[in-house]
Amino acid sequence: MGNFAFMKKTALDQYNNEWYQPGRNALIRMGWYYTNLIFFQSGWFPVAFLKVKLLRLFGAHVGQGVVIKPCVNIKYPWKLHIANHVWIGEQVWIDNLSEVYIESHTCISQGAMLLTGSHNYKKASFDLMIGDIRLEEGVWIGAQAVVCPGVTCHSHSVLAVDSVAVSNLEAYIIYQGNPAEAKRKREIGEEQFSTKQA
Repeated sequence: MGNFAFMKKTALDQYNNEWYQPGRNALIRMGWYYTNLIFFQSGWFPVAFLKVKLLRLFGAHVGQGVVIKPCVNIKYPWKLHIANHVWIGEQVWIDNLSEVYIESHTCISQGAMLLTGSHNYKKASFDLMIGDIRLEEGVWIGAQAVVCPGVTCHSHSVLAVDSVAVSNLEAYIIYQGNPAEAKRKREIGEEQFSTKQA
């Protein structure tokens, strides 16, 4: 390894994110912190339609038929846009320092993370960087998968279990790995069900 003695080092005491605007005053943010803690992050409150009402009360745009499982963590509801018939699984973490758009018929499986914030590791001050996330219609984010800041998952794309999306996902393509790479096309056909006569 080379000599690092004269290289510049990270200086977290220089970190300054005063430019960042959460979007609501401190009282509302505190109110959401405890609402999130009690009703969303807890496993004791499984009633999805009441969670939807609470999200709307705090400024989220939420459509119809949205299912929110227990132990979900949402940073700022006023930066969250959810369309119709969306499923959000257990222990999903929506870290939406920036806007998150989740279009209809999208599934986010258990333990997945939508991360709109990161840090500039090239600067000593470790500056905050943010970017919107958009999940288009029919997207499936697999269990324990991660979507990074600024990523758009286009229509009906799939991010497989434990994979990390660092760039946009093309429509109807299944991605896997860290960083996620295209593996194959997603084909959606009509299931044929037969009923036996008694």
